[in-house]
Amino acid sequence: MTALNERQRTALANLARKKAGELVDWINIADARALTDLGFAERSQEGWDITPEGEAALKAELG
Repeated sequence: MTALNERQRTALANLARKKAGELVDWINIADARALTDLGFAERSQEGWDITPEGEAALKAELG
């Protein structure tokens, strides 16, 4: 499992909250791209979206 840094963890949590329909702060592009490289996010017309792999990684990170 790839360990996420604090910024990536925050971005991933924000993407999960966005998917749940919550309003979230802006996502740092570098962090979103790093998450995309890991397969945890994907680019969409609305920005970035969390992937199922990203949801699993966030769950693992949060214990």
